[in-house]
Amino acid sequence: MQIEQHSFLVTGGASGLGESVVRAIVAKGGKVVIADLNESSAKELVDELGANTRFVRCDITNGDDVQAAVDTAENAFGGLQGSINCAGIAVVQKLLDRDNNPADLDAFNRGVNINLVGSFNVARLVASSIAKRAAASSSIENSSDIEKNADQGVIINTASIAAFDGQVGQASYSSSKAGVVGLTLPLARELARHGIRVMTIAPGVFATPMMDTIPEKAREQLEAGVPYPKRLGSPNEFAKLVKHIIDNAYLNGEVIRLDGAIRMV
Repeated sequence: MQIEQHSFLVTGGASGLGESVVRAIVAKGGKVVIADLNESSAKELVDELGANTRFVRCDITNGDDVQAAVDTAENAFGGLQGSINCAGIAVVQKLLDRDNNPADLDAFNRGVNINLVGSFNVARLVASSIAKRAAASSSIENSSDIEKNADQGVIINTASIAAFDGQVGQASYSSSKAGVVGLTLPLARELARHGIRVMTIAPGVFATPMMDTIPEKAREQLEAGVPYPKRLGSPNEFAKLVKHIIDNAYLNGEVIRLDGAIRMV
């Protein structure tokens, strides 16, 4: 599938990894609906990038919000060819605190709900839109593009290396991202009959706004832990991988670590 003239839903598209994906798709001639809770940043991005972008305020755990974003893509751009789900949060808490009091269950649930349930919510509504468009197109043309192996769409989720290398305090984050990894193959197998691919990227330590909040010494330690290149990842490198996944129709049902070979301990 080529990016040009095709439309994508990018959640978390107002900043960080999502913003880089939005910019990369528009630069290649694609169209994007930015689904985010950050209205001010998203609107600034739309004003900058112009007519090939739209913004919908969206909580990815809310079915109505995500459906509104899908509807916007259908109405403004004629349909969707895929989604890149970059929205997520990091919940950090130990199972027991220093006084052996248990972790807050609501905080744990919030991380799982946004990172895992939110990913599923986006995938189910985007897949439905793509499958209905593909089915309508096939019936109109009286032939099946799917039978001809024509790529109908791609769903790209974002996990994390924490899905594999979870650290102390990352129970909610690691388990939710491991759940995103676990979604990949079953969804890819199910959606194969619709010509829809499902892929997941598991990024390592990236230079996103989240990293701006940590002390410089901690940042340097993270960089030192990356074998090569010995630095934080650039959001542009994440976007480059997204572009390749969209373009390469033989990538399906797989999780790609994008981490400079780091293994967290």
